[in-house]
Parts: sequence; C-alpha cells; structure tokens
Amino acid sequence: QVQLAESGGGLVQAGGSLRLSCAASGRPVSRYARAWIRQGPGKAREFVAAIQWSDGNTLYGDSVKGRFTISRDNAKNTMYLQMDSLKPEDTAVYYCAGRPLMVVSTSPTNYDYWGQGTQVIVFS
Repeated sequence: QVQLAESGGGLVQAGGSLRLSCAASGRPVSRYARAWIRQGPGKAREFVAAIQWSDGNTLYGDSVKGRFTISRDNAKNTMYLQMDSLKPEDTAVYYCAGRPLMVVSTSPTNYDYWGQGTQVIVFS
C-alpha cells in the first residue's frame, strides 16, 4: 500500500501564492503517476495537475495552466504544487492521488491512492 499525506493548505488573498506538499510512504512509488485533484464546495472532483514519477512529465488542467506548477523531489519522495496568482474559484480541498501505473490520467476515478486532503481558501 501507498500512504499519501498532504500539507500546506491555508487561507490566502486573491493574487497570492501557496505551496502544497504530498509525502508518500509505504510501497516504492518510483513507477507511480501522482496527481493533484481538488473538490470545491458543491462541486465534483476536478483534475488539477499530474506528474509521471519516472521521467517528470507533467500535465495540467485548463483552469490552472500558467498559474500552478507541479514538481517532485525523488530523494524525499514528495510531490509539490506551487500555486500562484490564486483566484477565489481555486478554493477547494486539494487531494494528492496516486496510481500504480507510469502514465498519468486526467480522470480522478483512475487514481487508487488518496491523501486526506488539505483545505485552500482564497478570499478577494
């Protein structure tokens, strides 16, 4: 099994920045794809960004392109999401998710492992 734990959420003014972290433990995740998925109030889960752990290839959802950056630290087995130019519509619980495949997916239902989530609130 893989355990994922997010951190770094909080309250921020529109236009500001936050950095989320996702630490993994348990089974080796070097072959896993990992993603950030968010769920806003009253909304369905939405794909934010994903990274292929083996080669670092990334994929972004349209709503965050150019504002968010996903990255990884192999030595720490940790994934990050740098969020800049935040908007009130970015308010959501952000989840770290993983799947035991190398290739990323934009569908939240294709991820098998989930963290507990971290709340991000952006106020105007």
